Amino acid sequence: MWRSCLRLRDGGRRLLNRPAGGPCASMSPGPTIPSLARAYAPPTERKRFYQNVSITQGEGGFEINLDQRKLKTPQAKLFTVPSEALAIAVATEWDSQQDTIKYYTMHLTTLCNTSLDNPTQRNKDQLIRAAVKFLDTDTICYRVEEPETLVELQRNEWDPIIEWAEKRYGVEINSSTSIMGPSIPAKTREVLVSHLASYNTWALQGIEFVAAQLKSLVLTLGLIDLHLTVEQAVLLSRLEEEYQIQKWGNIEWAHDYELQELRARTAAGTLFIHLCSESTTVKHKLLNE
Repeated sequence: MWRSCLRLRDGGRRLLNRPAGGPCASMSPGPTIPSLARAYAPPTERKRFYQNVSITQGEGGFEINLDQRKLKTPQAKLFTVPSEALAIAVATEWDSQQDTIKYYTMHLTTLCNTSLDNPTQRNKDQLIRAAVKFLDTDTICYRVEEPETLVELQRNEWDPIIEWAEKRYGVEINSSTSIMGPSIPAKTREVLVSHLASYNTWALQGIEFVAAQLKSLVLTLGLIDLHLTVEQAVLLSRLEEEYQIQKWGNIEWAHDYELQELRARTAAGTLFIHLCSESTTVKHKLLNE
């Protein structure tokens, strides 16, 4: 099917299992990866080397402490986040690790690393343009011409989301059955660029991350606005896959694993966006209180 060809052109569905910001932070001492590549290379698992996790407030924000050592990014920068709520969420990721630290499960830490190290050296305007570019290949804007059952499913499930976005932002978002994709009016891009400019650079990193997972800016906006739940957004992004699974059956464990991974990444990215916009503090700073 031509949609599969299009996805291969854009990097393939395997991107769903790779974070946009790369792996999670490493403690110093330890290897750092000062790469300008789009994603950090995943580090190997390592034995848990700390007992307690806590957070403290420094001059630049909130810091994560593993025992008496401060967490560092892969480029050896001090791991500092702007929100106390985000710091607690990241600290929880580290505290929940068992005997072995599984960096690939720590999506919030990964997103913080990307925001702090900025391996692609992009500014706010570039992050906004990257997010809006997902409109050109937005999953829910690409439609099939057959079979009729899938055509009807896409229309019934995706059209209400597009209608919501058009009403919410006062824009026009078209769908298409052409491999060239839908025609997105310039005014629509301008409005969404203006809307995304209201977010800080940290939140924009999260928005691009979620859009990359769902292959959809429209679904991402629905999540941010709390119009959709994570489960709804993920299933809408996988509508064709779920249709094929129901028709031909499930590949043993593989589809379920991909679904759960996608949910985890999408949920973490959405939480990251909201926590990066959180300006208040919470009363208890230490996890062991």
